[in-house]
Amino acid sequence: MNKIKYILLAALILIFQPFAQAQSEVEMADLMRTDGKIYVVVAVLLIIFIGLIVYLINLDRKVSKLEKK
Repeated sequence: MNKIKYILLAALILIFQPFAQAQSEVEMADLMRTDGKIYVVVAVLLIIFIGLIVYLINLDRKVSKLEKK
């Protein structure tokens, strides 16, 4: 049953992929790229992602200490 689900999901992805590529004109992304603002967006996302990773590592260490006690 799981194989059928994966096959159907893969078929749907292959069917809808050309529609996603048909809209290649993304004015906002082009504008942000020319203004250099896209790098600010990428930097903010990286900071958030790194912050989440650091938080999860610290949380894991605290839980490990509590499990040892």
